[in-house]
Amino acid sequence: MAAGAAAGAWVLVLSLWGAVVGSQNITARIGEPLVLNCKGAPKKPPQQLEWKLNTGRTEAWKVLSTQGDSWDSVARILPNGSLLLPAVGIQDEGTFRCRAMSRKGKETKSNYQVQVYKIPGKPEIVDPASELTAGIPNKVGTCVSEGGYPAGTLSWHLDGKPLISDGKGVSVKEETRRHPETGLFTVQSELMVTPALGQAPRPTFSCSFSPGLPRRRALHAASIQPSVWEPVPLEKVQLVVEPEGGAVAPGGTVTLTCEAPAQPPLQIHWLKDGMPLPLPPSPVLLLPEVGPQDQGTYSCVATYPAHGPQESPAVSISIIETGEEGTTTGEGLDKVREAEADTPQDTWLGVWPTRKEEKAPENQEEEEEHAELNQSEEPEVAEGSAGGP
Repeated sequence: MAAGAAAGAWVLVLSLWGAVVGSQNITARIGEPLVLNCKGAPKKPPQQLEWKLNTGRTEAWKVLSTQGDSWDSVARILPNGSLLLPAVGIQDEGTFRCRAMSRKGKETKSNYQVQVYKIPGKPEIVDPASELTAGIPNKVGTCVSEGGYPAGTLSWHLDGKPLISDGKGVSVKEETRRHPETGLFTVQSELMVTPALGQAPRPTFSCSFSPGLPRRRALHAASIQPSVWEPVPLEKVQLVVEPEGGAVAPGGTVTLTCEAPAQPPLQIHWLKDGMPLPLPPSPVLLLPEVGPQDQGTYSCVATYPAHGPQESPAVSISIIETGEEGTTTGEGLDKVREAEADTPQDTWLGVWPTRKEEKAPENQEEEEEHAELNQSEEPEVAEGSAGGP
């Protein structure tokens, strides 16, 4: 029993192996005709044969025979027993089998596994970058391949060497879309790189498309050579304030100058307390007649063409009280007003002597009499002085 079971198992394995060996893989270009031979079939009719196919066009096995219905638009049996597919499509992928009986009564089976393909045109790098900034992530471009089947794969190269996405200096974002009507694929790959400081000033980037079927050389897109720009260090963007220190009297003027030496010229924008000021780009910010609303921290942002912004260190603008005679602002003026309210009238008159004193009525008569006596005595003195010795 054991020996018989083992022998049966070997027969099963050999039969399965024979079926696999007898199967033939066929690749066909989409839109072109395909002919599958039925092995062992008589070359001339009448023939005893049938074709069975299980593809995307059928829900299950479809049987075609020389006496059966015609499926000419999809596939038909030729006089020599071969099966013709006039124009292979994606739905024709699947399994095709033929069973034929020779005139001598020998049965022969043929088995085909059909795959279809379409080679797209050369890939293209769209939205290519003309310049990259060292030290920060940059989008190099998007490599696109359209109209292929199967989808295939895209790969990037730098100076002829493959670029592998590592999530740090190199990042690749891939997307595959399938057309709802044609079933063909569009594959795109977006490349982001962070150039190192001091690397080649004009690196060469290229992308290639490797088709899934058939095995053939990759298709290459035209390469691009963006320039690499190294940004100005942050410490070279300076903000100069006049008067120095940023402290100014109320109503004074403050001039802020952003110094960012670079070529070509930059665009300078201004921030106050970290928020952008709604002003046109300018390297100079003038604050006339400074008031409390102008107090705060200011900085400037220098933006290079096609590069990242560089912000200057911030400076603080504040209002101070002046110590000049006759001028008092802010809290000093409030204190003077409080002192006026608490000071007696005599002291107040002494501070401002230009104010006229109001005389009491009871003393006015005594002063008038005193004035008359002085007038009557003056002539006598004058006469005595004139007599002489």
